[in-house]
Amino acid sequence: MSEAPQIATPRDIFNSLITGISTGAWADLADLYAEDVVVEMPFAIPAPVQIKGRDQIRAHFTAAAGRMIEIRPRDIVVHDTTDPEVIIAEFAYDGRFAGRQDFSVNNIQVLRVRDGLIQATRDYHDHFAMGVASGALSASPPPAA
Repeated sequence: MSEAPQIATPRDIFNSLITGISTGAWADLADLYAEDVVVEMPFAIPAPVQIKGRDQIRAHFTAAAGRMIEIRPRDIVVHDTTDPEVIIAEFAYDGRFAGRQDFSVNNIQVLRVRDGLIQATRDYHDHFAMGVASGALSASPPPAA
């Protein structure tokens, strides 16, 4: 009698996600998500972002690949919750956009994983700091009116 295949845990999937991001395996990352996934980024600038579905996730990661960014995660702490499908990950990214200054940002991600696929995430990244590092935003406050 053969054993049933082991389904990846939320921690396994998070580790695959963070490894794929740090190695630049952008084209493979969408495969970690369910077809009907919902990703929320409530602190995105200039307004909160919600990405729905694997096709939109694939487009999001394709755009990230085009930004020529290098990211290294550090200080990763994963918290289990009372819901076996949900984990909370705290970590920092050190990175650089091509030709730009180095940056370091703190992150929190709440992930729901079912049947080995990410069903939903809420991503709390420092979008302002990443926008400044990418050159998309100015670090200086706007002039007073």
